[in-house]
Amino acid sequence: MSIRPILCLIVLLPVAAPADDAAVERGAYLVAAGGCTSCHTIKDGDESDYMAGGRPLQSPFGTFYTPNITPDTETGIGGWSESEFIRAFREGVAPDGAHYYPAFPYTSYTGITDDDLLAMKAYLDSIAPVNRENREHDLAWFASVRMALAGWKLLYFDPGVFEPDPDRDATWNRGAYLVRHLGHCGECHTPRNALGALDHSKELGGNPNGPDRDAVPNITPHEVSGIGRWSASDLSDLLEIGMYPDGDFVGGSMTDVVDHNTSKLTADDRRAIITYLESLSPVAGESGE
Repeated sequence: MSIRPILCLIVLLPVAAPADDAAVERGAYLVAAGGCTSCHTIKDGDESDYMAGGRPLQSPFGTFYTPNITPDTETGIGGWSESEFIRAFREGVAPDGAHYYPAFPYTSYTGITDDDLLAMKAYLDSIAPVNRENREHDLAWFASVRMALAGWKLLYFDPGVFEPDPDRDATWNRGAYLVRHLGHCGECHTPRNALGALDHSKELGGNPNGPDRDAVPNITPHEVSGIGRWSASDLSDLLEIGMYPDGDFVGGSMTDVVDHNTSKLTADDRRAIITYLESLSPVAGESGE
């Protein structure tokens, strides 16, 4: 019997493409910049909890529980295609067509580029899968009808990729991308209306009823209630080590943001964030002290 047909068959069999190490490495950075660890990993958990969801997020509408985003094919996102992954971030829609609650900040993530999203997926696909069922949200009766989210989106959601401002330099545009979209700072630092939509007229002006019902400070350059009196060095210290100008340190959910997000950024990206924040119009809002 000739072995040539067998050899031909072997050649024709599909071979798994090797992981793109560069994409995985870049994706790890972007996932850190996007704050995914802070929400999708149980606080003080062990390695088996990494990105496996189940972390509670208290809100005026009840308690949301973050989902498993490990590559487990049964309970995580291991079976998601690239287009399904992009659609979740860009449109706030799950692979089965269900609308996500905006507790998943797709209202900001929609601006992330396809290339960055695919790098993030490459990293998430590379981590250890964890078989853990997602926990049902515990919401008030009026917030538990997911179909109503379609109408909410028509009113309050404007999908689309970030477009750089041609009148601004690369540093400012990078900062805008990080603050508005990847880092989604406004999701916590901007107040919301009665239906949970961001009040863009007070963007980054502080939120008296933020995640876990905590007050979140004003990070616009307002001289009294914001960060207008802070130096660039003060802001850098906050982003890198969580220290305020008076020597005190951040607490609450911002501790996780510094530990898992802003401290992991490059000095250039932190500088870009500072450049963008310092350029904003001051908003009189919640105290930044």
